Amino acid sequence: MNSFVKLASAAALFAVALAAHAADLQAGQKIADAQCAACHGKDFKSPIDPSYPKLAGQYADYLAQTLIAYQRGDRKNPIMAGLAKPLSRQDIINLSAYFESLPGPLSHRR
Repeated sequence: MNSFVKLASAAALFAVALAAHAADLQAGQKIADAQCAACHGKDFKSPIDPSYPKLAGQYADYLAQTLIAYQRGDRKNPIMAGLAKPLSRQDIINLSAYFESLPGPLSHRR
């Protein structure tokens, strides 16, 4: 099974999980403040390096798929892999929903 099929399968399963579990934005904020702000900026739209993505306002499903890809090793970045690996599925839901709830640089919302 190639990486794309694995990722697509995980994304489909995760979409079901997102619908089944309500996100806890406060729990997501705690994780974000503790683990993400140092590199992605305290407002999550002013990263310390221009090559780092702006997370505020990003789509939750995209962020969730990306974190799962880091966990599985489908996406390669030693720092992100180390941060994503211990996250539970609920942590990913909470974190992704928190980032999506923030005002960000995206010009179009779904």
